[in-house]
Amino acid sequence: MSIELIGWGTLFGTLIAAILRASTPIILPALGGLVSDLAGSVNVALEGIMLIAAFFGVVASAYSAIWLPTVPTWIHPWVGLVAGLSAGVLVAGLLAMFHLELGADLIVAGIGINILAAGLTVFLLVSITGDKGSTATLTSFALPSLHIPFVDRIPVLDTILNGDGSAGHNIIVYVSLLAAPALAWLLYRTRFGLRLRAVGENRDAALAAGISVKRMQYAAVLLSGLLASLGGIFLGMGYLTLFQADMTGGRGFLALAAVFLGGRRPLGTLVAALVFGASTVFAARLGAYEIPSQVVFMIPPALTIIALVFFNIRRKRKIDRRISHVTATLPQAGKAKRGVAQS
Repeated sequence: MSIELIGWGTLFGTLIAAILRASTPIILPALGGLVSDLAGSVNVALEGIMLIAAFFGVVASAYSAIWLPTVPTWIHPWVGLVAGLSAGVLVAGLLAMFHLELGADLIVAGIGINILAAGLTVFLLVSITGDKGSTATLTSFALPSLHIPFVDRIPVLDTILNGDGSAGHNIIVYVSLLAAPALAWLLYRTRFGLRLRAVGENRDAALAAGISVKRMQYAAVLLSGLLASLGGIFLGMGYLTLFQADMTGGRGFLALAAVFLGGRRPLGTLVAALVFGASTVFAARLGAYEIPSQVVFMIPPALTIIALVFFNIRRKRKIDRRISHVTATLPQAGKAKRGVAQS
């Protein structure tokens, strides 16, 4: 094997590893958005939930070391994980309560939570650290990385699965990749998934079948909040080891776009999220050249708009084909009925 081929393989592996890391905070909220969408409750608050989870995860891990100095150091990031997940699920629960109990419009309530999260995290950031930008003054912790053995003999595969230097990816990266098949099994192979999809397809029919629609929608929004919280926690305790104001950078909205671009399917959503993650990586690489930063920052949202346009065109053509097929079938069925009647 030539040195040049090894070099290209290592470069390819490094690029794929970077795409996996960049896609993780999009994959998890996208899968969460898929769950809530299939239940008929679109979770527009993914961005705000990620922010809240990231903030409380980082702060809790930092203060865990202050309040519990005698416990082993490895416990502190897990305390942050529990705190971040709890905060994110609580916000998702508030969204569900506003919509299902108080009758608030789901879209308006979601936008309100996004605005609240952006302001609240900055307010708490200033109150705790005195800094409007980040928690750099706090000593926070990262969740552990996981090294996959037995792939060291294949350099490219080792770089992809274990990252640069074979240190392993953050554990949430592997969780995001396993979440898609796990969610597919939950939605299409279990009674819970069948009922959840039935609620989203036809609420009245689900009620007539004895399904508790409100309970299923609560479960869907809470599960959506849990997955989005994991994505936010990865940003503060995996991708970085601190919280920055507005650190989600629109990833919650990219996640929503990935749901529809992926055809509202787990595998399709995963692929769409990987595409958006790749666009983020390429945009960051282009930033090293003499390209205006405004153009670089435009790449992910521009790709999102283009992808959604193609998705809607494809969906419209699919609907038109179905209508044409039905229209062509109806006259034939009418002739057959008349022939039977005459005989």
